[in-house]
Amino acid sequence: MDMNAIMQQAQQFQAKMAEMQNELADKTVSASVGGGMVSAVVNGRHEVVSITIDKEVINPEDPVMLQDLVVAAVNEAMKQAKEMIQAEMAKLTGGMGLDIPNMFG
Repeated sequence: MDMNAIMQQAQQFQAKMAEMQNELADKTVSASVGGGMVSAVVNGRHEVVSITIDKEVINPEDPVMLQDLVVAAVNEAMKQAKEMIQAEMAKLTGGMGLDIPNMFG
């Protein structure tokens, strides 16, 4: 394969990667903890889009419990976002064996 063909393929891959990143920015995943008392929504850029807290879990006497629930919900949503990104990357690379860790954060 000549160098021009390789460069053209690299440019096409780069364009597809940029398109995928834009699409992932619009996709979201959500996670709930505490029996649905706290939920977090994260997009494909690993940005927290929203956090929902049921008023029943707000206890001024125990703020640590609420803090723990928020952290757990956000961490689970981040994990799901990472899995979503990895699945999209696998589609893009088509099993080429490319492992590009931390591509999106």
